[in-house]
Amino acid sequence: MPLTIGTNSGALWASAAITSHQRGAETAMARLASGKRINSAADDPAGVAIASRLNSEIRGTSQAIRNALDGQALIDTAEGGHKEVENILQRMREIAVQAANDTNSSQDRANLNEEMKALSTEIDRIAAATSWAGKNLMNEGSSQFSFQVGTSTNAESAITISIGSMSATALSLDHTSITVTSSENSRFAISAIDQAITSVNSQRSMLGATSNRLNYAVNNLTNVSTNLVAALGRIQDADYAAEITALAKHQILQKAAIAMLAQANASKSYVLTLLRSLN
Repeated sequence: MPLTIGTNSGALWASAAITSHQRGAETAMARLASGKRINSAADDPAGVAIASRLNSEIRGTSQAIRNALDGQALIDTAEGGHKEVENILQRMREIAVQAANDTNSSQDRANLNEEMKALSTEIDRIAAATSWAGKNLMNEGSSQFSFQVGTSTNAESAITISIGSMSATALSLDHTSITVTSSENSRFAISAIDQAITSVNSQRSMLGATSNRLNYAVNNLTNVSTNLVAALGRIQDADYAAEITALAKHQILQKAAIAMLAQANASKSYVLTLLRSLN
């Protein structure tokens, strides 16, 4: 092997090894400091894309859970209004049954009719006042709500509900339609109120079923979110045992490379010994 001074291959190899181990040590330290295996796209180009997609799904799923819970709160608000309307209807039926009895005088029935009017007006007030975020839930017409409980745009990612009007007019119970001023009118009122109670209970049942459906949706979304977070952690979280081992390895090898660089540089001193022999 020729003895030269122009090119020190050993020193070049040692210098390259020092640089390589320095980068490896820096990467391990960055992972240990951040707790993340992927701190830049260069660490894992494919992993960065997968982690970004999973993160998007996780954030979307978390918002979908909040959407479902908000939907349940809306339904609970509407159901509370239906419950009070049903309580009023029960009282109206009680009055109608009382007024149907001929032991009541005309004045008695007139007094009972005034309470019927007041209760009918209260039904209208509750229907008009029950709202969510400025949108009425029980007034004239049918209110439709769509709850986004998924992260995509397909039909399966939304739960839709229609809430019908619970006003006295919609229930055919406005004070011009039913009265208890006579025994015959009172019996007609009983029949009309029974139909109204059936309508209210039917819609309350639908609201309860939808609320339960949203509850199951929240449970499923929570399970999905948990698994997505676990998958994301496996991709981007640093393995401290492995990174500490890698750091120690690179530090030891870097010290060894530095020592070899010193040896490689010192090896060229033999040329000086030969040159001195010329004297």
